Amino acid sequence: MIVLGIDPGSRITGWGLLRREANQYHYLASGALRLGGSAPLSERLLRLSRGLEAVLAEHTPDHCAIERIFTARNAHSALVLGHARGVILCEIAKRGLPLHEYTPTQVKLAVVGGGRADKSQVQQMVGMLLGRRNAACQEDEADALAIALTHAAASRLEVAT
Repeated sequence: MIVLGIDPGSRITGWGLLRREANQYHYLASGALRLGGSAPLSERLLRLSRGLEAVLAEHTPDHCAIERIFTARNAHSALVLGHARGVILCEIAKRGLPLHEYTPTQVKLAVVGGGRADKSQVQQMVGMLLGRRNAACQEDEADALAIALTHAAASRLEVAT
């Protein structure tokens, strides 16, 4: 099973791809779609759409997993992030891919073992779980890979029961 994890953002959207074989997880690719922080929202959303379209076309995942919005600093931030998530959901739906959503707490619990882990702990555990301890992963990429790991582990448990 190949899983694409997506950490949505209106300025940077991280993505990470892994393959699950039995109880092992293998890193395939990751990156960050930089959307141009000072560009108008409509341009950033178009860049997001085109960038994600390219990632999906190149890597053809079996499943997609995305972080679920649970809070935002303010209403405007939540609305802008909602627009970005809408673009992501639309691109995934165009391809008929299964989509799974996880809260940040679920991701931290699955990857680190504690729902209150910080970003550096998530990055460190992603590196360990994917055998990439010495390969630095940008924060948005590590978050996306953590989301993919969460789904890969959750789907493994569903198959086992």
